[in-house]
Amino acid sequence: MSFTPDRQRSEGLAKHGARALASAVLILTVTAAMWVLEAFDYTTNGWLDRFGIQPRDVNDLPDIFTAPFMHAGFGHLTANTVPFLILGFAAAARGIAKFLAASLIIIVVGGLGVWFLSSANTLGSSILIFGFFGYLVGRGIFERRLLDIAIAVAVVAVYGTMLLGVLPSDPTISWQGHLFGLLGGVLASWFLRRGRTEAPRRMPD
Repeated sequence: MSFTPDRQRSEGLAKHGARALASAVLILTVTAAMWVLEAFDYTTNGWLDRFGIQPRDVNDLPDIFTAPFMHAGFGHLTANTVPFLILGFAAAARGIAKFLAASLIIIVVGGLGVWFLSSANTLGSSILIFGFFGYLVGRGIFERRLLDIAIAVAVVAVYGTMLLGVLPSDPTISWQGHLFGLLGGVLASWFLRRGRTEAPRRMPD
């Protein structure tokens, strides 16, 4: 079956539009869930804070999967919401499946870094935010496609100063979560890069 250039272009735009819509719905849903959780936490006097990461407690290891979605109050959540929406959407818009895989890698690497090195119960979506930053920048480096490079440059231009958060300058902020979330994002971009995850195309006989 043959396709005209206009039809191919229209189908390509429709595909990208559907992917962008799915990404927006996913990120908005997760963000809404975090706000619902924080509202519940507020009404229960911080009951959900127990699902943060308690360093070097083997029984608490499963909480590395819950900690990124909990926050220490509405102020904490408010500060994380906008960068989570923007960076999360930018990361998800390039492919939902890879985004979910990248998020899992970020959560595991960031969570284990906190578990080993932190000195206090840690929670918050900063692990994911720094991870999305690293993932987007890493895609620009490893994929070397014009769009990915442009996104990486834009992310650094807008959010580059957040890299200061990986330094141990404020005892009330988990630099461990920031640093290892970032490393998890870069690792995810390398592990999920095109040549590694896509089967080689067969040449026609």
